[in-house]
Amino acid sequence: MLVLFETPAGFALFKVLDEGKLSRAEDFWKDFSSSESARQVVKLKAFSKFENTAEALTAATLLIDSKPSKGLRKFLRAHCEGETLGVGDSKLGNAIKEKLKIDCVHNNAVMELMRGLRSQLTELISGLGVQDLAPMSLGLSHSLSRYKLKFSPDKVDTMIIQAIGLLDELDKELNTYAMRVREWYGWHFPELAKIVQDNIQYAKAVKLMGNRANAVNLDFSEVLPEEVEAELKEAAVISMGTEVNDLDLANIKELCDQVLSLSEYRGQLYDYLRSRMNTIAPNLTALVGELVGARLIAHGGSLLNLAKQPGSTVQVLGAEKALFRALKTKHATPKYGLIFHASLVGQAAPKLKGKISRSLAAKAALAIRYDALADNQDNSMGLENRAKLEARLRVLEGRELGHSAGSTRGKPKIEAYDKDRKKGAGALITPAKTYNPSSDVVLRRTGESNTQKPVNGQEEETHTKKRKNEVEPGPAEEVAEGAQDDNEASEKKKKKKKKKAEANNTEGAEVVEEPEKKKKRKTVVEDINEDGVAELAEEQKKKKKKKKSEAELENDDQKFQNGDEELRIKKKKKGRKHSEGDDYANEEAKEHGETDKSSKKKDKKKKKEKQRE
Repeated sequence: MLVLFETPAGFALFKVLDEGKLSRAEDFWKDFSSSESARQVVKLKAFSKFENTAEALTAATLLIDSKPSKGLRKFLRAHCEGETLGVGDSKLGNAIKEKLKIDCVHNNAVMELMRGLRSQLTELISGLGVQDLAPMSLGLSHSLSRYKLKFSPDKVDTMIIQAIGLLDELDKELNTYAMRVREWYGWHFPELAKIVQDNIQYAKAVKLMGNRANAVNLDFSEVLPEEVEAELKEAAVISMGTEVNDLDLANIKELCDQVLSLSEYRGQLYDYLRSRMNTIAPNLTALVGELVGARLIAHGGSLLNLAKQPGSTVQVLGAEKALFRALKTKHATPKYGLIFHASLVGQAAPKLKGKISRSLAAKAALAIRYDALADNQDNSMGLENRAKLEARLRVLEGRELGHSAGSTRGKPKIEAYDKDRKKGAGALITPAKTYNPSSDVVLRRTGESNTQKPVNGQEEETHTKKRKNEVEPGPAEEVAEGAQDDNEASEKKKKKKKKKAEANNTEGAEVVEEPEKKKKRKTVVEDINEDGVAELAEEQKKKKKKKKSEAELENDDQKFQNGDEELRIKKKKKGRKHSEGDDYANEEAKEHGETDKSSKKKDKKKKKEKQRE
């Protein structure tokens, strides 16, 4: 029986000298306690050495997959004819048996024998020392671990993390330097800041121009457009800025050089980042772009760590503070984080950004896993998913997806859904329903006049519009008003007749007319009580009186608050008039009194003269 043993230096075949000891595998540790006892159990028959590390790595990787390499197959064919072979892997034994027709054994005794051989390997194989075996095993293990992790120097995401971090810092520094140039040179030429908006163009113009007096004689065609150049030259002639010396201008130009050099390096760094992203994560780049994909990888720590995250985490990645604050305060959680800056989310409507960001995060999670774990280096999956997301965005926005198949007119017709329509070419099951205006019910207020009903089911158009606040008087109100008018008229007639009766001393006529008026009042009141309208009339009278009194009080208050003195002046005039009228009345009374006295005296004289006669 032979035993196949794999070492970092090559393959070894050992001959089992005493096969009877395989039956008692529990005592193998005693036989391999020393090199002399181990040589009595097994003996080295053949050894196949690896030529280099690459051959050792290929052989080891095939053994991990339970496949024999070409060198191993040649080695076994040469030394294992008619022998049984003990192996440490049952799958490898089956592969050898299928390809080489060699009987293989894998059991507990073979595994114990392998353990013993490993402990006395340097003693059993001549020419293989411990000092040589250790570095061989270390190098092979490193190479094997790289293969297991699918390690490739082209897939180093650390470079992306560093590049995106440096790119963000460069953007901040560029903005700071550019604002410093604008503020510094603005003392000399303040109008230039409004004429040239771009920071890089501003720095180039300042570097080329120097003093604003030189602007008229310079050519800015390489830096600025023609219209901006003409405006700049006009503004330089009439500028209100202060004068600066040559030393200040030299420092400003040096700062402009720094801005231009940083912007140039920033462009180079962006190109490098784009190339690395297309190499390491092509599908993620196709979905969300270079910058957003690089920021997602940097925020996740690495591409492999990001691949372990679900789509919901990718969606809110970068908005952790808002997420936990919303959970703490029981408010709505954020719908997007770093993924908000993707072009697909940016072109969606505000109401649809949440839906598109959720769909994009799900597709991005799949693309990240594909980029991290797959062997293919193409972006077909990312482009396909991006097309699906764009189609979904069009559907959400209500757009047509394109021309219908076989349609010459272009866009297909959209028919309204009807639950009563058959699926086939049949007509409606029930007749079409039409609107019946006569079934409408209109609620009217009490006392509102009835409108005319439509004749033959057709409504008549009324051109006169009534105001909302106006309400026509009803029959009850008309009766109450009629009763009021009758009462007032009767009272006036009564007063007039009383005066006539006093003047003519005809009391009988008054007595006859009064019962007739009372009868009329009683009939009116009885009619009102029968109709239940008298109470409404009294309530309306009270309401009108209250409204009039409140309106008068409000008007008086407003007039007094506004400082109107017209009322006071009128009152004074009225008082004067009343006082003048009273004086006049007193004078008349005095004259009447004097006339009365004189008339009495005359009467007395006449009486006395009659008595004397």
